[in-house]
Amino acid sequence: MLVAVCALTYERPQALQRLLERLNQLTFSKNEIPLLEVIVVDNDNLGSARAVCDRLDSDFKWALKYSIEPLRGISYARNHAIACVSKNADFIAFIDDDEVPESSWLDELLSVQSEYDADVVTGPVLPYFEEPDVADWVIDGKFFDSPCYPTGHLPKVAFTNNVLVRGEIFRRFLRPFDERFALTGGEDSHFFMCLYRQGCLIVWANEAKVWEWIPKYRTTIKWILRRGYRCWSTHSWCERELSPSLKVQAMRVVKGCGLIVVGLLLLLPAPLGKRHLLIKALLHIFRGAGTFSGLVGWQYQEYQHIHRSYHDPSRIVKSVTGR
Repeated sequence: MLVAVCALTYERPQALQRLLERLNQLTFSKNEIPLLEVIVVDNDNLGSARAVCDRLDSDFKWALKYSIEPLRGISYARNHAIACVSKNADFIAFIDDDEVPESSWLDELLSVQSEYDADVVTGPVLPYFEEPDVADWVIDGKFFDSPCYPTGHLPKVAFTNNVLVRGEIFRRFLRPFDERFALTGGEDSHFFMCLYRQGCLIVWANEAKVWEWIPKYRTTIKWILRRGYRCWSTHSWCERELSPSLKVQAMRVVKGCGLIVVGLLLLLPAPLGKRHLLIKALLHIFRGAGTFSGLVGWQYQEYQHIHRSYHDPSRIVKSVTGR
């Protein structure tokens, strides 16, 4: 069995090295050790990740492939990664370069895939804060917590921060990730929502855990509200395109209104309570606004914005990776 693990990167050499070192420590107890190839696609046309791959290659247990996608955008990089995968790969996994998997991560994904004969297997992404002095309101508000379900749960969507897909599914598409989402994100939501509507079985594997390293610049009110707005905008846009019925659109309108109303109501007691309650109220409002922006076809280009790189605070970079 041949499994390809794909990781995209852009000017995050320390994060990439951390990921590759952990992938080198993957263990298998529920499955036979597969043939494994790790695909690194560098979205920096200067090839800033090449040195990391060259340095680790000699001691890497698995096949390590490095390639550059010079056209900036997360969709382009994902499609490039698929093109680099061996044509006979049985399964293709995706993980982000700012994540670290448990050593049993891939073993758990493969085990659940075999048990349920799943087309897609996805699992939890848990937050790991890089800085020890994270504000209490960030922890209390659980703004970086993702949903978790019992193994065997059947979600309607998956994301490329922790997923395993049958290789034959990707081979149906010339360019599976829609390039309209190159600078907005949400290309993975769109792809997996399409698969779900085509009858593909998506299964949750709760023990296939990865840890997302959260840099300090993300633990701000501005970043959290922008991310909430963007995620709900792209999800709403995908539903608008994939399920254009008036019933679905009406449900999105109701949901958007409901989020804003709940947010406004939560604002009333929020100042009397803790700070995280105020931010939760605002987040409801931003998610509601994002829902409406997606319905009218407007997308916020999150990855066009400049931020300060967490691996090198002295540099300002444009990031095209991560959710």
